[in-house]
Amino acid sequence: MRSADNESKIYGNLDAVLAEVRHALGKFLDTGESTTIDLNALPFGAGDESALFEALGHGEVEMVLTAMGQSRLWESRYAGVWLVAHHNGQGERVALQIEITDVPSIARSQRGDMEEALRRLPDSPWSAVG
Repeated sequence: MRSADNESKIYGNLDAVLAEVRHALGKFLDTGESTTIDLNALPFGAGDESALFEALGHGEVEMVLTAMGQSRLWESRYAGVWLVAHHNGQGERVALQIEITDVPSIARSQRGDMEEALRRLPDSPWSAVG
């Protein structure tokens, strides 16, 4: 969560974060290894955040997940560079991350959930109708 003291704070770490994003995207393309950058773990103020959002822009894909609070995920204008904001049940943002990957981990279906779905799906699509 951001404090009132942090409303317009600028720590000047934008260039370092963008360099890490660039490095991580290259690593993903070379090895398939995803990277998560936790912006809450860095000295990164609201002013830095605004500049980051402007630098990365907004791409074509956006998702909203609702589980124990809302999570909003959006791909930047750079394919494979995602911003992920997690909120608690009261709507307060509790995490802000950059994920460099094809699909953010939170958006992937879990194998156990898929196995349960397979058990529940009818053998014939017509048996579910009616």
